[in-house]
Amino acid sequence: MDFLTLFCTATASILAGGLYWFVCVLGSAEQKGKAATQLSGGSIAHEKVQDKFKQYWTFFRRPKEIETAEKVPAFVDTFYNLVTDIYEWGWGQSFHFSPSIPGKSHRDATRLHEEMAVDLINVGPGKRILDAGCGVGGPMRAIAAHSGANVVGITINEYQVKRARLHNKKAGLDKLCEVVCGNFLQMPFEDNSFDGAYSIEATCHAPKLEDVYGEIYRVLKPGSLYVSYEWVTTEAYNPESADHVEIIQEIERGDALPGLRSCKNIAEKAKKVGFEVITEKDLSSPPAQPWWSRLKMGRIAYWRNHIVVTCLAWLGIAPKGVVDVHEMLFVTADYLTRGGETGIFTPMYMILCRKP
Repeated sequence: MDFLTLFCTATASILAGGLYWFVCVLGSAEQKGKAATQLSGGSIAHEKVQDKFKQYWTFFRRPKEIETAEKVPAFVDTFYNLVTDIYEWGWGQSFHFSPSIPGKSHRDATRLHEEMAVDLINVGPGKRILDAGCGVGGPMRAIAAHSGANVVGITINEYQVKRARLHNKKAGLDKLCEVVCGNFLQMPFEDNSFDGAYSIEATCHAPKLEDVYGEIYRVLKPGSLYVSYEWVTTEAYNPESADHVEIIQEIERGDALPGLRSCKNIAEKAKKVGFEVITEKDLSSPPAQPWWSRLKMGRIAYWRNHIVVTCLAWLGIAPKGVVDVHEMLFVTADYLTRGGETGIFTPMYMILCRKP
């Protein structure tokens, strides 16, 4: 065997080994729920992913200027078809942030953030609670395991329903966790049918916050509690600052948000539909540790993952549009980090309410 042949063979072996390491060892999700080779466009056909991404990106060009608000739910559905597999693969099964906790892993910090929600609404075994905007059910499973309550989650995305049910069964929590496909602006539940409710970074997708709050109010039993972690601009946000406006607009565009609300307006919306507001607080305020630290630490992982996604798309294993989606999420992560560092944005403005 001559030197050139030996060199080429060795190089090919190293590249193949490296790709295997990226995809099979480093490329799986934090919760081991999705492998890189399984990346898809959710319920979107393989060949239509790129076109759907372009449609989404055009629709959310200027979120606050969207004139056809009735189309927002459909595009939020498209967004989650596009991003769900990437979220699971690169982030885990809980599609939200949490404050960093010294000495705790990201997974443990996430779980504690979720358990706090159900502790606030004070429900336990035998009670029926609502998860408004449940995603693939990461919070639902943590909350059901922690409280013993029966959790009913609703998500607009059919692909997420399938993923959530699969995870619920694997976790042995399918008897406590139920998942329904539907729009939380028009929920298929009877009046006064839940003992509590929570939403974790989900109601930000509603064009009008009072519409989703009104639906949650309707399905809660009198005396029950509701807690929400909201994505909002803080009092530090200056609408006259071009830099601030750019950061917020790019967060909105990259996360399917029809316009972020100010923290100053959340309680007003809750009271408008009949809730009594018990307390409100920015859970990211000191002494809480930065929630965006995980995004900054993930930059190397992003480049690793982007190589994997690009290779899989080139080989035809993943849809071509997945590369565009992955790049969009990385850019958005940078704007989220800037929003956190400047103090103009928080994804965990907590409001606790009671239905009289």
